[in-house]
Amino acid sequence: MKISTFTPLFRLVTFFVILSIGHTHDWNAAAQEFPNKPIKIIVGQGAGGGIDTLTRIVAQKLSEHMGQPVVIENKVGAGGIIGTEFVAKAPADGYTLLMAPSGNMVFTPILMPKLRYNPIKDFTPVSLVATFPLVLLVNSKLPIYNVSDLINYMKANPSKSNYGGSGPAFQFSSELFKLKTNTPAEFIQYKSTSESITALMAGDLLFCMADTGPAIPAITSSQVRALAVTSPNRISSLPNVPTMSEVGLSQVEFKLWSGLFAPIGTPAAVIKKLETEVARVTKMPEVIALLNNNNVQATSSTSEELGHLLSQDLQRWGQVQETAKISIQP
Repeated sequence: MKISTFTPLFRLVTFFVILSIGHTHDWNAAAQEFPNKPIKIIVGQGAGGGIDTLTRIVAQKLSEHMGQPVVIENKVGAGGIIGTEFVAKAPADGYTLLMAPSGNMVFTPILMPKLRYNPIKDFTPVSLVATFPLVLLVNSKLPIYNVSDLINYMKANPSKSNYGGSGPAFQFSSELFKLKTNTPAEFIQYKSTSESITALMAGDLLFCMADTGPAIPAITSSQVRALAVTSPNRISSLPNVPTMSEVGLSQVEFKLWSGLFAPIGTPAAVIKKLETEVARVTKMPEVIALLNNNNVQATSSTSEELGHLLSQDLQRWGQVQETAKISIQP
């Protein structure tokens, strides 16, 4: 058979090889020039909230170092789902990013498997930006002074055992505590952590898991009692409160987080550049101090590390959902 028989096939293969090389060259060139126009970070939560505040702190420093405006756009609705869906469908060029709390990337997808976005398939992780623990609280009028007292009270008074929370993260966290301590408690839905803490102070709840921001004023005024924090180490704002590991519950150790994500398919060189810039910014003393003032810890990671954490969290909290039979509250 003559070589000329294969000429059309050879030409076709050559065309696609050249096309591929051309695309690779375009991507590399784009990455080298990146950014050459403003970057937009989508926040699915409202302006002035915790996620919005930390995004604005980080965005300002990113803008200074990258030489382009970094603009925040709040796309609020459906508990952050609308903003997350928007970025999932955005061009994969690094100019539209998502600041996502673990709630939108872990807890919501577990509870709503028919979402129009998949946290693994639709996004490329860039870097962690901040982490924060939860604190276990009880009403200070109750004779409950430590975690053992709470466990004993719950087992002795199942009909009086309840807890509150404003979203899936707080419910999942409390259900994890129940599973690891073999204790009963009914969940009551609230609109915010502040409402949960108010109900706790009023005696309507036995306990709640809360983020430290709204919890600290109630703790310092002695209206609620902090029993443990979920972080691996004690936190500076609550130095006298033990960790879950210190009270013998290492299985209830975790941190919630916020991370930067890009649409899937964003060039690796662009992701690497963004990852490097986030690492630089989150190590700045002024950024660390500002985030500490908002009761979150500045941090960073590689893209691969955030991807691994996301996969681990989906598995861990998925097992909690399955075992505790957690469902969406009406």
